[in-house]
Amino acid sequence: MTTELLTSILTEIRRLADAAERLAGPSPLPIDWESADCFVWNPDGQTLDPVNRPNRVDLSLIRGVDHVKTILFENTERFATGYPANNVLLWGARGMGKSSLVKAIHAAINQSRGEHMKLVEVHREDIQSLPALMDILKKSAFRVILFCDDLSFDHDDTSYKSLKAALDGGVEGRPENVLFYATSNRRHLLPRNMIENEQSTAINPSEAVEEKVSLSDRFGLWLGFHKCSQDDYLAMIDGYATHFKLSVEPETLHAEALEWATTRGSRSGRVAWQFIQDLAGRLHTKI
Repeated sequence: MTTELLTSILTEIRRLADAAERLAGPSPLPIDWESADCFVWNPDGQTLDPVNRPNRVDLSLIRGVDHVKTILFENTERFATGYPANNVLLWGARGMGKSSLVKAIHAAINQSRGEHMKLVEVHREDIQSLPALMDILKKSAFRVILFCDDLSFDHDDTSYKSLKAALDGGVEGRPENVLFYATSNRRHLLPRNMIENEQSTAINPSEAVEEKVSLSDRFGLWLGFHKCSQDDYLAMIDGYATHFKLSVEPETLHAEALEWATTRGSRSGRVAWQFIQDLAGRLHTKI
């Protein structure tokens, strides 16, 4: 092989290598864990984007779910201090504070105990990238709650298998410093008609259903949220009004809050918060 030919081959190799590097994009930036307590997973950049002003409310303002609040707080506190804890599925009625409770408890424990536990949110559509995310989280010196809001799966969606492996499966299993919290309106994360269709068309119906339902079994704790009573709804209203110092007579406050719920056709923590926002706006009070 002549010198000219060898030089030409090496030049072509370098050109191809440079082109491949440009296509791959920039290398992922190192995670600055000290920059924030909350992050959002960015699968395209393979990095975590810090959230400097998380959208959350004070734990004391979440009413009507005292029992599940206590269970979730204790589970999270054990995890924060290095003791065993369970993955948690918060399921049930919409607007009852499932995601708000997760974020509020994370903040309360960090503040009260001086812990530096991190909260990382992964979007539903990015579930299939969980293996890459887990590889990043297990290298962290911090304890991390991995949080997915409004988690559910539709027909022919196979990304739930990535979640099953990340929760409890695989050779490595879930990293010791990572806990998974998810909220959903469905107890089994899959639509009922999907489960029934699997059951009616499979050769062995029970095995087909087990494959789908076993996903929920990977969560050690199932915490149910149910529609609130009128008393619970008004207690939420009173709590918000007191916290934000909204000067309204109790009788007027309750009457307007009930009328608001009637027009919405439901009572929930979300409806209570929306009423308080409307009331604060009418009173020209910032909250």
